Amino acid sequence: MKIAVIGTGYVGLVSGVCFSDFGHEVVCVDKSAAKIATLEAGGVPIYEPGLDQIMARNVAAGRLKFTTSLDDALEDAQAVFIAVGTPTRRGDGHADLTYVMEAAAEIARGLKGHAVVVTKSTVPVGTNRKVAEVMREANPAADFDVASNPEFLREGSAIEDFMRPDRVVVGAETERAIAVMSDIYRPLYLRDFPIVFTDLESAEMIKYAANAFLATKISFINEIATLCERTGADVRAVAKGMGMDRRIGEKFLHAGPGYGGSCFPKDTRALARTGQEHGAPLRIVETVIQVNDEVKRRMVDKVVDLAGGSLAGKRVAVLGVTFKPNTDDMRDAPSLTLVPALIGLGAEVRVVDPQGRREGEHLLPGVAWLEDPYAAAEGADLVVMLTEWNEFRALDLERLSGVMRQPRMADLRNIYDRRAVLDAGFAGYEGVGRC
Repeated sequence: MKIAVIGTGYVGLVSGVCFSDFGHEVVCVDKSAAKIATLEAGGVPIYEPGLDQIMARNVAAGRLKFTTSLDDALEDAQAVFIAVGTPTRRGDGHADLTYVMEAAAEIARGLKGHAVVVTKSTVPVGTNRKVAEVMREANPAADFDVASNPEFLREGSAIEDFMRPDRVVVGAETERAIAVMSDIYRPLYLRDFPIVFTDLESAEMIKYAANAFLATKISFINEIATLCERTGADVRAVAKGMGMDRRIGEKFLHAGPGYGGSCFPKDTRALARTGQEHGAPLRIVETVIQVNDEVKRRMVDKVVDLAGGSLAGKRVAVLGVTFKPNTDDMRDAPSLTLVPALIGLGAEVRVVDPQGRREGEHLLPGVAWLEDPYAAAEGADLVVMLTEWNEFRALDLERLSGVMRQPRMADLRNIYDRRAVLDAGFAGYEGVGRC
């Protein structure tokens, strides 16, 4: 089957590459000539482990191509995936659907035969019906069906998530659309991975509801972490005991500096806004957003307190600034709250991150970027563990403390044991939810 993917951002590129690995003929299209040139040269504009190898294999096999020409991508395509950005709209918190609707109109004008137009981007309930309206207005003669196919890809684990998903959700209401989507995902049927077919609105809502629930777990455990600090409990033990209950599960119960990234912040805000517009306010989701913002600010207080109440003239080494490991994504990362606050309080900040510099250099002005954590910690008064990259999980703590001026550690991901840190020569240690 020939598939066109509109947009070569994170979702579009991963989806297009993986569809081609299923054996489909895939053409990825993007308006950015520079991005397409990079892809045609074998470069990958995002960091996702393993993506470059799968992309190269399918390009070599002739199943995967890149272009700036929408007409070329649409020619003979049986399915067209819209995978453009839906950033938070300024002012009201809703998802900005400008790019989605522009893509829909352009697709309608370029269609020569029947195609299923599939929204892969995360969009509010009702968007796919609006896509159909926009397409009919742009080209009343266009022959198409619409479908919703939200993605559930975790950055850093996207290839595994695509190839071995918990489930695939498809919103489709015509036999033609269901047949095409079934054919696209047939390789997963053969591997017994579940595919859920439902109506358009339910598919759209599943995506938002799932992300909001996971964000709720994160904010919940972060509030419990604060209470643990005040009562002498250890949030790690609490989370372990909770997670062993199969009704709750162990995932997303890791206390830390708050959630970030491309999904949870944007999707919770959009869902809350949808609830307000429909007269069904989602008070839990609204509180989750508020708690997450407060958690990020509380991390600043932790660092200041550990530094003795003042950061003026002090050097701080920050290890990790991406919102999670194994990605270069800085969107809504806790570092975007913490690092500027530290600089504003007079600290000299040094940063080490295996993939964060490309985006971080313009997002975090005023920091010094280094490649080695020990070099960053040299002469420092404080080291902050902010992203749990594997490179930071087994540092030589004695060597680290030995190069610091005032060895203190703010372990905002609970990577290390307090006693081990103090025994290695640190004068102070502060985790999250631990006394």
